[in-house]
Amino acid sequence: MWEFDEPKYFYLLALLPVVLLLFLVNLYWQRKKQREFGDLALLQHLSPEKSTFKPVLKLIVVLLGLAALIVALVNPKIGTKMETVKRQGIDIVFAVDISKSMLAEDLAPNRLEKSKQVVSQIINQLGSDRIGIVGYAGSAYPVLPITTDYSVAKMYLQGMNTDMVSSQGTALGDALKLAASYFDNPQTSKLIIMLSDGEDHGEGFEDALEEIKDKKIKVITIGIGTEKGGPIPLRHNGVIESFKKDQNGETVITKLYPETLKTIAKNANGGYVFGGSTKEVLEYVKNGLDNLEKTDFESQQIADFESQFQWFLGLAFFLLLLDAFFLERKTAWVKKLNLFNEKNKA
Repeated sequence: MWEFDEPKYFYLLALLPVVLLLFLVNLYWQRKKQREFGDLALLQHLSPEKSTFKPVLKLIVVLLGLAALIVALVNPKIGTKMETVKRQGIDIVFAVDISKSMLAEDLAPNRLEKSKQVVSQIINQLGSDRIGIVGYAGSAYPVLPITTDYSVAKMYLQGMNTDMVSSQGTALGDALKLAASYFDNPQTSKLIIMLSDGEDHGEGFEDALEEIKDKKIKVITIGIGTEKGGPIPLRHNGVIESFKKDQNGETVITKLYPETLKTIAKNANGGYVFGGSTKEVLEYVKNGLDNLEKTDFESQQIADFESQFQWFLGLAFFLLLLDAFFLERKTAWVKKLNLFNEKNKA
């Protein structure tokens, strides 16, 4: 199995057609100047040792050398087998509020983007824990199942937006139930990290808390927003056109309700932290993780990936060095073969 360490360098392959075009333009310019100077057949007799094939051969060698050099920069790797790797950690599910109220900008740049920043920074400080992601508004939506691939998790995290769930509101109970269903190993320590402004418009979360208690799941809640609150901007092409209004035409002010989040955390043997300071959140979560027992679990992954760049780098240097030794005059033994029927032309 192949994988590429730096696939972005494949874009450099676009330089090869440019080199070829420059060669053709230069060849055209030379022929044009030769015609202005005199008869082409006479010029060929005046320089009998000049080869028409060698410049083309030199170009091919240079192009192959550059292509090999670009592949070396990409650094292809070969994975030889699948192996079972034993890891030690816990299972963590991030439940991220993606309701429209998360567009409020009382936390910069807005509540949703602040949530993404916090989750991303938490992931950065994890070791070998498994993680999953749930999004929720008026209902809960599975974003990413339990995985150890943090890069994929960050990609899905950045793609989350308020249009992922059509029903609006903040169903904290549905989010907790869906997050609880992610845990597939009864022996592993389990943690839900819930990020929200606490505006619960669902039917309550008492049933979800009972399920969480039965499964011995710990919940840390992170308050995203301010108690002073702020309006919900309505944008078009990135520009704020107005703010969300209620039925009476008044601008809606959405606020942080920490008591709701504190209640969830207290009943799930966890804790609450305000999300305004990412540093404080990271310290709080780290302390929470340190108090959880790490358990062993197994995962399958491709093993023995080995870099192959050195082969392509060696080939590139060889071809470019070979080009330096190629002269544009005819080679004696090739001339004897008369491959281009030059003697008959003479």
